[in-house]
Amino acid sequence: MSEVVARLRTGYGAGLRHALLMILCLAVAGWVALRLADEATAGPMLLWFVGAVVSHDLILFPGYATVDRALRRAARGGGREVGPARSSLLNHVRIPALAAGILFLVFLPGILGLSEDTYRAATGQDRFPYVARWLAISGGLFLISATVWVIRLARWRQRSGQPVASGPG
Repeated sequence: MSEVVARLRTGYGAGLRHALLMILCLAVAGWVALRLADEATAGPMLLWFVGAVVSHDLILFPGYATVDRALRRAARGGGREVGPARSSLLNHVRIPALAAGILFLVFLPGILGLSEDTYRAATGQDRFPYVARWLAISGGLFLISATVWVIRLARWRQRSGQPVASGPG
């Protein structure tokens, strides 16, 4: 049996568990495709999916990769190393930014007012709170992240014997 697994790893490039998991994923994707084949809105769904993939790969990914590169360069601070505080800062910006971006995409129709009539018919309410709530949640996420970072920075400086009040750089 180990000879078969070794040949599989050599030919496939990964282990048996990986191959089985990929077969399972393909089976689930095939099942979903078969379910959607009878759906009347399968064409628009496919078009929306392809548009989302293309817009992510051509617009969003280069945009946030550029912003991340600029943040890494700014956190490096002229090339001097100051410990885990700099790299930790990046993650404390990345995580709330990712959460705010995902929330924006999920609630995009409500934020931009694209589904105002549908929303009003379903709930009887106006859509205007979407923008304010998204901004408040995003601001809260960044505030929580900044608070956690300051606490972690103070603890790190306390352990390393550096003065706490001097700031991150």
